[in-house]
Amino acid sequence: MVQAIVFLPLLGAILAGLIAIFGAHARNPSGDTVEHHDDAHGHGDAHASAAHDDHAPDDHGHDDHHVSEPPAQGSRAAELITTALLFVSCALSWFALVDVGFLHHEARIALFPWINSGDLQVSWALRVDTLTAVMLVVVTTVSSLVHLYSIGYMDEDPHRPRFFGYLSLFTFAMLMLVTADNLVQMYFGWEGVGLASYLLIGFWYLRPSANAAAIKAFVVNRVGDFGFGLGIFAVFFLVGSTDFETIFAAAPSLAGKTINFVGWQADALTLACLLLFMGAMGKSAQFLLHTWLPDAMEGPTPVSALIHAATMVTAGVFMVARLSPLFELAPNAQAVVMLVGATTAFFAATVGLVQNDIKRIVAYSTCSQLGYMFVAMGAGAYSVGMFHLFTHAFFKALLFLGSGSVIYAMHHEQDIRHMGGLWRKIPYTYAVMVVGTLALTGFPLTAGYFSKDAIIESAYASHNPFAMYGFLMTIIAAALTSFYSWRLIFKTFHGQPHDEKHYEAAHESPLWMLIPIGVLAVGSIAAGFPFKELFAGHGIEEFFRESVKMNPHIVEEMHHIPQTIAFLPTVMMVLGFLVSYLFYIRRPYLPVELANSQPMLNQFLLNKWYFDELYDLILVRPTKWLGRFLWKKGDGWFIDGFGPDGVSARVFDITRNAVKIQTGYLYHYAFAMLIGVAGLITWFMFGLGGQ
Repeated sequence: MVQAIVFLPLLGAILAGLIAIFGAHARNPSGDTVEHHDDAHGHGDAHASAAHDDHAPDDHGHDDHHVSEPPAQGSRAAELITTALLFVSCALSWFALVDVGFLHHEARIALFPWINSGDLQVSWALRVDTLTAVMLVVVTTVSSLVHLYSIGYMDEDPHRPRFFGYLSLFTFAMLMLVTADNLVQMYFGWEGVGLASYLLIGFWYLRPSANAAAIKAFVVNRVGDFGFGLGIFAVFFLVGSTDFETIFAAAPSLAGKTINFVGWQADALTLACLLLFMGAMGKSAQFLLHTWLPDAMEGPTPVSALIHAATMVTAGVFMVARLSPLFELAPNAQAVVMLVGATTAFFAATVGLVQNDIKRIVAYSTCSQLGYMFVAMGAGAYSVGMFHLFTHAFFKALLFLGSGSVIYAMHHEQDIRHMGGLWRKIPYTYAVMVVGTLALTGFPLTAGYFSKDAIIESAYASHNPFAMYGFLMTIIAAALTSFYSWRLIFKTFHGQPHDEKHYEAAHESPLWMLIPIGVLAVGSIAAGFPFKELFAGHGIEEFFRESVKMNPHIVEEMHHIPQTIAFLPTVMMVLGFLVSYLFYIRRPYLPVELANSQPMLNQFLLNKWYFDELYDLILVRPTKWLGRFLWKKGDGWFIDGFGPDGVSARVFDITRNAVKIQTGYLYHYAFAMLIGVAGLITWFMFGLGGQ
């Protein structure tokens, strides 16, 4: 069964890829592909808010002044095959959750040996425990709904088979990651989702902005992955194996051991965990390695939902939960996890306050919510972090796909300042977006209410050195989240229309798109209360068993915190809503006055704390200068100058001067011969005389 869950998306990716290849060949047998979904101005949909006067292309990659290509042959077949296979995989995943989580049928399915080199023995095996089963459900559910949604959303794109092939490839790589039985296999899936995200973000590769965003995501993730790779090396150096069972069994014996790291005697477990967490920071877009996430909005909206809601960005959270036996023995590493998570939750929430692109607001919200999950991981409440990962997948996918429905209705307008009054035109989309917003902000009885509040309680109950910092940052972020989430709703759906032309033409999306967001809206409510006891109550031990190693006291202490603390997140949620209502419904002039009175703060937040500019100054420019110096001076002047170019130049000089001897005059040649004969006679005379 698990083999089918994992490999059905791969089968779909292969079939869609073949359809894409043969379809493209049938359309253009000469092989000279000409694509018309070009961007005459270089603007992507993430830049739509800044490019309205320049006529930015739409979210399907088509500029209105261009005629789109006919769809590739077999487009509908590729859509239906990949989507059907994903739904089969999804149904099997829910069955696996019941089978593993409640009936306790855990399994380790060995497929075949992979790497046998000295002490490094790596097998390809599928590890199926409760933690895996939860991730299988999350990944396949969201992915199958995104596939279904994409049938409607990408209906104008001529390269749909390629798009659906990438989606299924991404899902396969993510499933390989979560079913990995060793660190090397996990790294395979880790890099696989990185590759697939690069392909999906840069799907419209004729856009310079899409290419730049794809490369940025790839490069920033390489920084984190370098740390992850070093962490795997460190674990193998300490334990002699990359197999999870062997690592977890050996972990207690590593306590107190040190390891030489660039001349520094570091605690072995702490160093290994920090290096592994560095990988999680890159993949899950945590503070300092977060800069790729908002730019990734250049991809089609379904990609945003798939990558930023439930799958790739949660890989880091899953990895920390999977390696919980190591992190539990490294309290200093746990402290860093909480520090980074809390800082990310606050930072991303502040930036989300002022964004105007509808997708970027939701993207920064994702970044902030991932910070919440890492706070729970740092507190030792791994199942609570997984609870928020589980619920967040539903309401964040809903918000992304709902945003896509808004963009579709508004003829690919993404700036919320150009919207308004849309609840009359697209009431269904409005209703589900409100449900997603309620869940995100933690409204009572929604899924987010149970999981988000549990994280804040775990931070308060934790004995982590940064516990109070984590608690305060998550509480503040709760108010900010409520503010910017309702700001999005109010500016998009309420008030007066700001673009009459697009407003009048606005209409609900096709059924392909409406069904998935309806299902996700149900999940945004139903994923909370029924699972509360299993993830954050007294049923954790029986449900998760050995798949995560929880702090033994954290859940009990969470249930004994003061009632005022327990109600505080709800109070902050209401406060954020009231301020947002005041700013954008009752007194819409207040935000402008506030921005004008605090121009430096406004610019600071609009420019995302200037991280991109800072990295450009500190890293990009010196690297470009060094590269140019090595190119011009090192390679051009020194290596080529004294090497092949220099040698060839000297040969040319010699031959050029030698040519001058060949004058063509007979008396010159006779004179040269005479000199030669005279020299020869002289040599003989002196040579013989010497003897």
